[in-house]
Parts: sequence; structure tokens; C-alpha cells
Amino acid sequence: MPAFQGLHLLAAAGRPSAPKGNGGYGPLFATADLRDGVSRISLPEGFSYRSFSVAGSMMSDGHRVPLAHDGMGVFNMANGKFRLVRNHEDRNAPGAGSAAIDPVKSYDTNGGGGTTTVEINPFTRELERHWLTLSGTTVNCAGGITPWQSWITCEETNVGPNGNPASWLKQHGYCFDVPAGADSLVQAVAIPEMGRFSHEAVTVDPNTHIVYETEDNSGGGGSSGFYRFIPSLKGNLTQGGRLQMLTILGNFQYDARNGQTVGAALPVTWVDIADPNPAGTSATAVFNQGRALGGARFRRLEGCWWGNGAVYFADTSGGQAGFGTIWEFRPNGDSGTLTLIFESGNQAELDFPDNLTVSPQGSLLLCEDGGGEQYLRGVTLDGRIFDFGKNLQNDFEWAGATFADADPQWNDRKIRGNHHPLGGRWDRITLFVNRQGETAGANPPVAGSEGMTFAIWGPWGEGAL
Repeated sequence: MPAFQGLHLLAAAGRPSAPKGNGGYGPLFATADLRDGVSRISLPEGFSYRSFSVAGSMMSDGHRVPLAHDGMGVFNMANGKFRLVRNHEDRNAPGAGSAAIDPVKSYDTNGGGGTTTVEINPFTRELERHWLTLSGTTVNCAGGITPWQSWITCEETNVGPNGNPASWLKQHGYCFDVPAGADSLVQAVAIPEMGRFSHEAVTVDPNTHIVYETEDNSGGGGSSGFYRFIPSLKGNLTQGGRLQMLTILGNFQYDARNGQTVGAALPVTWVDIADPNPAGTSATAVFNQGRALGGARFRRLEGCWWGNGAVYFADTSGGQAGFGTIWEFRPNGDSGTLTLIFESGNQAELDFPDNLTVSPQGSLLLCEDGGGEQYLRGVTLDGRIFDFGKNLQNDFEWAGATFADADPQWNDRKIRGNHHPLGGRWDRITLFVNRQGETAGANPPVAGSEGMTFAIWGPWGEGAL
């Protein structure tokens, strides 16, 4: 049975929250930012947060923090610090982007997106340093962490050269692998074998190192596929491999955009993409190859994360009402099953789920990118949804949610209570998440519209996250 099979109950019951002590954490209260005292978020009682690495501020390498904080992964480093590798979904025109350019290491010197790396003290949750690690890309939306301690950043676009001098110098729509241990800008190397399309997120099966990829292409009512990349060399994405698209066994060109049954397990198979890097800037050139062989069609696939032995991913505007669906793919050898675990019936239930992550307790945390107020929503293992956080300052989306443990190897049977700098297990857990902010324009942006990263901590053990 899927871990979240009970979610179908929500469709008939509005959006029942899981109350405190029953999965949720209770009502939300405006909470002051420990950085400067400004109330930017509402959180449950007992939770604290600190913001840092604000768009437009100066980084340790002398560059400004780029615009548009988006997908993000966290890593435990050998020096005991947390490192966040963070996307910047800069959507400025060619040559006008916010990420600094290097004439040698940048992928495209007209591209203004990329990644930054942020080092955090795991006990104080304070910023220690931050710097640019990838540049010359554009529209770096989401991505995913890897078992080899890196972050795969993805371009959510298909733009390329068009003969205009004020244009892109190279084709875009690729994935790039950024080592978490990089202390400066890395050489940007595109991985065309993983596909050239409007990438959103990826996640890696820690056992097989197969990479699962989502596509965010809303054109034509939704022309998005769910893919996997099987690398030729395990743990190395630059040595080639096979790109495949998900199909439903016995259902040629299955339409998963709506009309689905929550909890129904669909048998899956895969078809090869013959040309993962087709010429030109067509937004559907890869999708059409898989579709012609029977590939399944989704509306707009976004967040993607591994947990509980499965892949969870969001179709942001999927479902009958168009407010979003959450899927689980559970691999089984070369096949597996696809199960719809939640469909939002209205805006109040869940409004355009985007990035998502699996919590330390195995529940989901969803980042909203809908209209009006933006929430962080939690979902319990038995299917109850609850509010965990709310953006109080503006309507910019949440993105890049990821949980960190200050000492994942700590065994509380051997080291108890205050022997550890943060005490018990739950004191060690930090949620990092981004408020995106402006995606285009000048850097620094207008005051109040800056993207920034938050560290959130508190009594996690009182709820499902």
C-alpha cells in the first residue's frame, strides 16, 4: 500500500488539518526572524528561524547573491558544517543576468543563472560564508542531491542561439553536476545525454544511482514526461547512458493529467529516447519521441524527491480541478508501479505544489507556488494535510525545502541528552527553505522583494515532519 494512500479522503472532506498531537503542529503564529526581528514567516508555537544569504547582498567571494532562490540540497561536510547548494532561477534576458560571469568557467557568458554554495554552522544555524559555484546557465529551477555528494542543477528552458547578437551563445535545457565540496566556481559542463528539455527536478535512487527527472512543459495543455537516466558508469553522469520515458504497461500514451483514481497502482515500463539532445529549440522534441512510443503524459511536473524506497513527484496543475496532484513511483527491478497519492480538489486544500521533500519521519513537506498566500504544507503518512508555514511578507513562492541532521551518525543509545551540542535528536534537525523573490530585473532587487534562505528548527517530534 502506498505510504500516503489515505490522502484520497481529503477530496471529500475539504482540507482537514492534522491537529497538534495528531500529525500537525497546531496553529501558526507570526514569528520574528532571529536575524533582525522582522516577522517574515508564521510558524507553529515553539519553532524559530533565521534568514540569511539575501539576494543582492555581498558574498564571501566578492560577488552579489544572485536573484531567484529556488531548488536546493543540503550536505553534511567533513568539517562538521552544513553546505547548501542552491539554484538561482534567473530569468533575465541574455547578458543581463544576476550571477557573475567567468570567461572560462561559465557555460554561456550571456547566461545569468547558476548555483551558489552556502556554509552554515549546524548548531547556531548562522551563515559562515557563501560563494558562486556555477554560472553561465539560465532558469536554474530545481535539481536534486546525489549519493556522490553533489547537486544536479537543471535548466527549465529550451532557449538557444537565434542569430541575434543579444542572444544566447549556447543551447540551453540541460543538467549540470555541482560537487558539494567545491570551494569556488566550477567548470560548467552540460550533460546532454540526460536530455535537452524544460527540466524541473531530479532525484537519484541511492541503490542503483538511476536518476529520475521531471519535465515542466505546460504547452498544449501539458506536454510533460517523467524520465529516468541510467548512467553508463555508476556515479558519473558525464560518461553517457540511456534516457528513458515512463509508460503505463498496457495503456499506450496514457493521459495522467486528470481522470485518475487515487490509490490505484499502475504498472510501469520504460521506452528509450533515441535522441536525447535533438537540434533546435523545440520545447517538445524529446517529449514527442517518448510519446510516439507510448509515453505517459502529465501536465506540469515539478518537485521530485527520493524517500521511503520510492520517488515522490508533483504535477503542479494536475487533476480535475487543476490545483495539483502528488505521485509515487516505486521501482521494482526494471519496472515498478505508479500511484496517485493525492489530488487537490480546490485551492484551499493545496494550491499548486511545486518543490517537495521527504522529512526525517518519512512524511512530505510541500512548497506552494499558487495564487495569493503561499504556504508550506505537511502531509502525514496516513493522509492528513496541515499548514506548517506561511509567507507573511509577500506572495513569492516557497522553494528548495530540504532537511538536515547536525549529526546523522549520532546514536542516542551511546550519547545522550546534553552530551551532544544540541541535546536530543529533534534538536539537531533543521529545515532549510527558500523564498524565491524576484526572478528578473536589477540586483539588488527592490527592498522587500528579495529572495532569501531560511533555517527553521523546533519541536519536530511533536508532529509528523
